[in-house]
Amino acid sequence: MTVLAVSDLNVHFTTGAGELHALRDVSFDVSENRVVGVVGESGCGKSTLINAILNLLADNGRISSGSIEFSGQELTGLSRRQMRELRGPGIATVFQDPMGALNPVLPIGRQMRNIQYRSGQAKSEKDMRSLEALKRVRLPDPEAVLARYPHEFSGGMKQRIAIAMAVMMEPDLLIADEPTTALDATLEVAMIELLKDLQRQIGCSVLFISHHLGVVAELCDDVVVMYAGEVVERGSTREVFKNPGHPYSLKLLECDPARQTARRRDLPTIPGELPDLNHRPTGCIFAPRCPHRGKECADAPPDRQLDESHIVRCIRAGAV
Repeated sequence: MTVLAVSDLNVHFTTGAGELHALRDVSFDVSENRVVGVVGESGCGKSTLINAILNLLADNGRISSGSIEFSGQELTGLSRRQMRELRGPGIATVFQDPMGALNPVLPIGRQMRNIQYRSGQAKSEKDMRSLEALKRVRLPDPEAVLARYPHEFSGGMKQRIAIAMAVMMEPDLLIADEPTTALDATLEVAMIELLKDLQRQIGCSVLFISHHLGVVAELCDDVVVMYAGEVVERGSTREVFKNPGHPYSLKLLECDPARQTARRRDLPTIPGELPDLNHRPTGCIFAPRCPHRGKECADAPPDRQLDESHIVRCIRAGAV
């Protein structure tokens, strides 16, 4: 069963420099009980994709075409009120900066109680449910946590609280927006294991946004590779990481520090820069930085299917 289906999604922003085409023909699915990772450089459109799904685009942004279906329900035509009803029990989100997601002037217990406004339960029942959620994310002394304020916790503990608030609603889809970015390596490993356990316990699907390929390889069943607002490759994590079909995916993997087997003075990089989306180039979006580019790359490449689930947007898919 497909929980989230994004089809030919296009997002534009109106800017002082003109119309910016931020997402172009983005398509992918998130199936039931699957963890799907979205990877790519900063500026590739990951956050714009999340905001489009959640109907949280800035006032100058709009979905110009395409479809976003959640459990068979089209989201692009819903009102703000309808989306508010869906967020939480349907789609819950863990943002990158937990301090920005938590109210600094309210104790944790009150914040966790407030997000249960739909339940109709008594205050004591809401507090009990909050305690259970904090225990689920392995926070010590959860009773004391409820009485404390966000500034009294470390970054890792705040992130666990944010995750507890998200999973307390037992959503069908959990969106995690780079939840391990601000954590050190030890906490990052612990957070991955926690997310794995919670996903199994709740039975939800997860859309995991990250630029850390090692985390994606460890946590995700499927992966979506984005570049400059386009999905250039998607498929099972094992297949994409083992046999990358797009030159950009290959370059990303080559740049992963964990894959360097010999000491070297400089880490590998991808030459060039992301294109200016106010003046989106014609043809293949990656061609200016691609070592395999040819005359045929002057035309926009089609999506090519390498196997049942492995799809690559490149004229030379699978031959790089």
